[in-house]
Amino acid sequence: MEERKGRRLILFPLPAVGHINPMLELAHLLYTKGFSITIIQTDFRSLNPSKYPHFTFHSLFYGFSRSDFEDIPTLLFLFNTRIVEAFRECLGKLLHDASESEEPIACLISDFWYYFTQSVADSLHLPRIALRTAGSASTLALATFPSLKDKGYLPTPGSQLNVEEVVAELPPLRVKDLPLINCKHPEKYYEVVCSSANESMASSGVIFNSIEELESPELTKLRQKFSVPIFPIGPFHKYFPSGSGSIDSLVTSDETCISWLNKQEPNSVVYVSFGSVATISESEFLEAAWGLANSEHPFLWVVRPGMISGSEWVEPLPSGFLENLGGRGHIVKWAPQQQVMAHPAVAAFWTHSGWNSTMENICEGVPMICMPFFGDQFVNTRYVSHVWKIGLELEKGSSRVEIERTIRKLLEENEGKEIRERSSNLKEKAKRCHEQGGSSYCFLEDLIAHILSLESISV
Repeated sequence: MEERKGRRLILFPLPAVGHINPMLELAHLLYTKGFSITIIQTDFRSLNPSKYPHFTFHSLFYGFSRSDFEDIPTLLFLFNTRIVEAFRECLGKLLHDASESEEPIACLISDFWYYFTQSVADSLHLPRIALRTAGSASTLALATFPSLKDKGYLPTPGSQLNVEEVVAELPPLRVKDLPLINCKHPEKYYEVVCSSANESMASSGVIFNSIEELESPELTKLRQKFSVPIFPIGPFHKYFPSGSGSIDSLVTSDETCISWLNKQEPNSVVYVSFGSVATISESEFLEAAWGLANSEHPFLWVVRPGMISGSEWVEPLPSGFLENLGGRGHIVKWAPQQQVMAHPAVAAFWTHSGWNSTMENICEGVPMICMPFFGDQFVNTRYVSHVWKIGLELEKGSSRVEIERTIRKLLEENEGKEIRERSSNLKEKAKRCHEQGGSSYCFLEDLIAHILSLESISV
């Protein structure tokens, strides 16, 4: 723990597991570097302040219900329109209170998707730094949306796209790999994307939970496009001793999965998790279940309540399905993922390719089977399978035969062995980046110096 720097930071996370957790990890990291931390949160998904006594919390009321959430773009649009004045009032009060203390506020750090916070911060003369909880490759794609739309790469009413076509501006991405979300109003999504990118370009900097060595070409292009300081200081969770950086802030993990893993052979288990948001149909669930069973490899499967459309949990499984596997399969509602990924029994990770999961996986050197659902998951899958070559791609809706074949290829064939070797090499690169003189170590030092150089004029 470094001595206090006499500066306070205001952090504002988007209320979703994949956004709150990295923001919390960043908060802990900056706290250890001597900054005081205030977190503004919402009533939509709120943290228990008693679990974080070294942080100060302030809450905002959104004022809408789950019935308002048609899809993710609508949700993002509501986030950016419903609480502008409440946020302005809260931030203004914090600045006023700070002006009467000996601990001035250095800056606001808000989620990339909270584009409205830039204009609010500007109006209060407070510097804003954006936190991008996804990779730089997907961010570059989002920042290129206006050009992609003009050139016909993005879907519009009545358009017919060649989904296999390589996007000339973003190789190796194909049209099908662009970070799109299936929604009723794609124009609303494009508006949110462009506003978020533009306001991040107008910020005082962007923080990435990424590694320079992992995405160097994309980071170089982003620096040219954004013209603001960019700090790839990830992986966030690896700044902390093993286990202490794991912050399952909104979901309770089932620890029985660790005792089950302890009984398995080294490098034998397929770990399956599709994240905190994705849903699958009953038929997709059953094909996955039989594909796992038929592979004859042990598997640990995270099945969230409500993940299967129309079902509470695992009711669609045939009677006696797990029992007939003789202990070879274990299903839980949620798992301590960082701990699972580091377990010596885990041989492969079947994932939705969310960025947090991808980074956690890279840090442990576990080969991946990538089945993307939406957004940046398509980009991440393409990079895992065709750039870094540390995993295989599996289309959503694949049959049990395709699933079994993919698992066997990864765990039993020469291609899987080569993937494992590349995964191990990338793990070592990720490990070195936090050592003194490593890229993330140096960018973190730069970020701290940058924050201390920022000047705010409190109201």
